Amino acid sequence: MGYPDMDLSNQTAVVIGGTSGIGHAIALGLAKAGANVVATGRREALARSAADEIRKLGRRSIAVATDVSERRSIEALLAAARAEFGSVEILVNSAGRTKRTPTLDVTEKEWNEILDTNLTGTLRSCQVFGRHMIERKYGRIVNIASLSSFVALYEVAAYSASKAAVASLTQSLAVEWARHGVCVNAIAPGVFQTDLNRGLLEGTPRGQEFRLRTPMGRFGQVEELAGAAVFLASKSASFVNGHVLAVDGGFLASGVNQ
Repeated sequence: MGYPDMDLSNQTAVVIGGTSGIGHAIALGLAKAGANVVATGRREALARSAADEIRKLGRRSIAVATDVSERRSIEALLAAARAEFGSVEILVNSAGRTKRTPTLDVTEKEWNEILDTNLTGTLRSCQVFGRHMIERKYGRIVNIASLSSFVALYEVAAYSASKAAVASLTQSLAVEWARHGVCVNAIAPGVFQTDLNRGLLEGTPRGQEFRLRTPMGRFGQVEELAGAAVFLASKSASFVNGHVLAVDGGFLASGVNQ
């Protein structure tokens, strides 16, 4: 490792929502930086597959399925990680859901389901793992925010509200937990193609607008998020707290691009 404070060797990271998409890329990035990694999600088969990938990188892992809507499921995840590794130093919250619906037509059920996963699910895991980290006087929590933490995206009001709240929650926890050695930050990804959104972006007017408003003129590759996550999870970020780091190709800086 070229820079020792970025080395995550002998640390354990738990990535919730780490079996696909953005979370999966971050889980592999943390493993490449030296961490033992538990990449978890609701589907046990995907958790097993992710654990195998992490082991092939020479790190330790366990396969555990987790549902962020159930506090007991998160508590069981922490217990399993502690039984295997002794402690957890790094938590990444990447579980999320979205649905495009005109806001006049959003049902309370749809609204509540999105808020429960994206916001309350993040709170639950921060509470469960945060207590463990506070007891140990050390921790790094990285939440996944969004461009919509800052600007509106068309017809995803529930998602946008949840992600604005994730940014606010990140700041609140940073203020409360800093004195206990726990740094809480977030990453706001720009537009990254994943299996979930590829159909919404490829060759569509929405995808064209995202490209136009991104000065780099392209979508991100999920691997491009790993460096930001490794930094925020590392000792290099020892005085970075309550920050939302945009990895967006310049989208949030963008006004007129031509």
